[in-house]
Amino acid sequence: MASFRLKFEDGLRKRGLEVTHNPDEASDAILVIGGTRHLLPLWRAKKRGLRIVQRLDGINWVQRVRWSGLRYSIRAEYGNALLAFIRNRLVDRVIYQSDFIRDWWKDRYRAARAPESVIINGVDLEAYAPVARDTIPPYPPYRLLVVEGSLAGGLDTGLTAAVRLAEILSGSVPIELAIAGRVDQRMQASLEKNSKIPVSFLGLISRVQIPELMRSSHLLFSAEINPPCPNSVIEALACGLPVVGFETGSLRELVGADAGQLSPYGANPWKLEPPDLQALAEAAKIVLNKQNEYRLAARSQAERFLNVDKMVESYLKVLLNDQD
Repeated sequence: MASFRLKFEDGLRKRGLEVTHNPDEASDAILVIGGTRHLLPLWRAKKRGLRIVQRLDGINWVQRVRWSGLRYSIRAEYGNALLAFIRNRLVDRVIYQSDFIRDWWKDRYRAARAPESVIINGVDLEAYAPVARDTIPPYPPYRLLVVEGSLAGGLDTGLTAAVRLAEILSGSVPIELAIAGRVDQRMQASLEKNSKIPVSFLGLISRVQIPELMRSSHLLFSAEINPPCPNSVIEALACGLPVVGFETGSLRELVGADAGQLSPYGANPWKLEPPDLQALAEAAKIVLNKQNEYRLAARSQAERFLNVDKMVESYLKVLLNDQD
């Protein structure tokens, strides 16, 4: 959410548009990024006839399948209710970050009353770029990279899958695993003690560190199950880093046919059943064996579909265009 806001506001200012965070100030439109507890200012803006657009991510769901603590569960359910109320009662337009997210909201809460659009997230193709189009990082070992905001609590299933995937790959190729994101300390200690392959826990890293980390890796594993529209995947593609993962969520929309390999989950992801990691490892080997081909395809995918300027222009059409 913070990453999108910074990119979007920067794009607006480059176009000479002013930005305010106060919905009571004079403006042409309001973009609600996800939700807000401050509903009264939105209601006043609606009464003034101001266009209100809501940008929606996915729905909190893990807490309904796996116990993740009382605090997490309450926050998740409260968040869903708040987002749905704003979507159904206050906004004039809804923007989803992927087709997957749009269909998910429709299945759970029915179609929105307001007109709906899908706008895929974008990335700065200059800041996130390969060193050179035909450059492959030194190896062995190959580096399998995971970049997530959090892999703690109810989200740690992706972490264990990443470690197991790397262990399977280690039977065929030299491999190391690098994990960027928040990890539960007890889980980290257990994996460091028991993992059969080298694992580097990088913790939360700054955004300026991400491009170089991606440029120096060989594969990005998208660890989230049913990912709505992961920024890490978009940023990896822009850096020429191929993506591997399960064919769930929005991954196929982002990766396309050539920028990586997606394999069937092999079970019910919505119940967090154990996935088919053996099949995913075979898919990952294909990418490792054709690094140059997949790296070029990854960058090409980003250039065609994931340019942040294209994203900003699409948002402006929804925010400021008088036509539905």
